[in-house]
Amino acid sequence: MIDLKYLQKNFDEASAKLIKKGVDELTLENLKELFKTLKSANATLEEAKSEQNKMSKLFGEYMREKKDITELKAKVNEKKEEIVRLQAIAREAQEALELVALAIPNFPDDSVPEGANEDDNIELKKVLEPRKFDFKPKEHWELAQINGWIDFERGVKLAKSRFSVLRGEAARLERALINFFLDVNREKGFEEVCVPFINNSTMLQGTGQLPKFEDDLFKIDGEDLYLIPTAEVPLTNLYNDEILTSKELPILLTGYTPCFRKEAGSAGRDTRGMIRQHQFDKVEMVAITTPQQSEEIFEMMVDNASEILTKLGLPHRVIELCGGDLGFSAARTIDLEVWLPGQDKYREISSISNTRDFQARRAKIRYKDGKKNVLVNTLNGSALAVGRTLVAIMENYQNEDGTIEIPEVLKNYM
Repeated sequence: MIDLKYLQKNFDEASAKLIKKGVDELTLENLKELFKTLKSANATLEEAKSEQNKMSKLFGEYMREKKDITELKAKVNEKKEEIVRLQAIAREAQEALELVALAIPNFPDDSVPEGANEDDNIELKKVLEPRKFDFKPKEHWELAQINGWIDFERGVKLAKSRFSVLRGEAARLERALINFFLDVNREKGFEEVCVPFINNSTMLQGTGQLPKFEDDLFKIDGEDLYLIPTAEVPLTNLYNDEILTSKELPILLTGYTPCFRKEAGSAGRDTRGMIRQHQFDKVEMVAITTPQQSEEIFEMMVDNASEILTKLGLPHRVIELCGGDLGFSAARTIDLEVWLPGQDKYREISSISNTRDFQARRAKIRYKDGKKNVLVNTLNGSALAVGRTLVAIMENYQNEDGTIEIPEVLKNYM
């Protein structure tokens, strides 16, 4: 959640940052009114408490002077009842403000470029030259049919559209990629963790998926439980409502999970193939750091994901996201986009974000800095999305007859 104290004290400055992220002025005006309501409710409450204190001090004076305290006692009791009522009003005003604040995205870093959408993102660099084919490269669904690797029809039969079945060498390659990603991440200092694939609503609120993105989640009927949309949720929330020591930081975690998303806003997009599925495998990196450590760790995570793609021989580019394309929780995001020759374009394969203290404030993850408890910074990113890497290997390593070579670094895993 955003820092409400900062927003209240520096409303114009904070509003400019949120407008950069795409928050509309009507929402900001609503926030301003909620702040005013809360301030007024707290002022009225404090005034009533002050009056009660003054009357309470009169008891001793009345007793010494042997005055009748009946009327004073009645006034004090009446004031107590008024304070209870005013406390309820102030609490409701605070809750109303926090409810709206839960749907407000994180402030973008000052370094984030201006822009409305992905067209305004900035390419930082390209890594590896795309292969020049002496034939027209096929798209991955054509290659899947030739090799019997992906069964889209039976995936739909088993579940519904946007589900698929990997068979034979494709299933083995998927498993090889998961192990390869985990091994590389572990070598970089990330602790491997195996987590539940189902989390409760408190955890999803902690990392920002709830309440705003509930429509994109698969909820378990009759339970306060959801299928996770990314391992970022359980890995970050391992430390939900905990106070760490500064010596423990940074904490680097990696884990494989399937991910489940309704893709509610993607109707008509990537309807063919495996680019946008309801269920997909991903290996995630999560870091929990001090504010001073987070930028260095962020750069390390970007470099690690790029290094994995380079080891696989997959051309890719590094993209800085503009304000309008940043995710809800992100203060800054670098995307890695892999080259798909069949589609003749780069497609996102990893998104690495620094959320600063946004998730930590929601999830109450702190560390002790001397005598103070300070919010940590949390970071997350894919290393990598497994299905999209499989697609990239199929298209980049295809032969003219449709057969597919295996990258050298994966042969031991196969």
